[in-house]
Amino acid sequence: MIDAIAWKFQTGSQWVHLPEKYGNWRGVYNRLRMWAIDGTWKRVFTVLIAQADAEEDLRWAVSVDSTVVRAHQHAAGARKKGPRLASPMTTPLAGLAGD
Repeated sequence: MIDAIAWKFQTGSQWVHLPEKYGNWRGVYNRLRMWAIDGTWKRVFTVLIAQADAEEDLRWAVSVDSTVVRAHQHAAGARKKGPRLASPMTTPLAGLAGD
């Protein structure tokens, strides 16, 4: 199960393309979700970090790959406008209010 989840995230592939040797993709996906919801992943990583820290084998490397960051399709080419002005039909005229 963990190998199937790791394969999915290492390849970036869609769940439906999970190799048959890992079983039904829906089962793997549902297990991943349930483990995230019930806190299993948090407990696993907490134990692994504590173990690595105790062995003084804890090294951090953070990397951000911008190729996986995408803007929404409507974000590209949107018109740049200033603040919206009130329509002349809905703006009351100062002279009509108190006559």
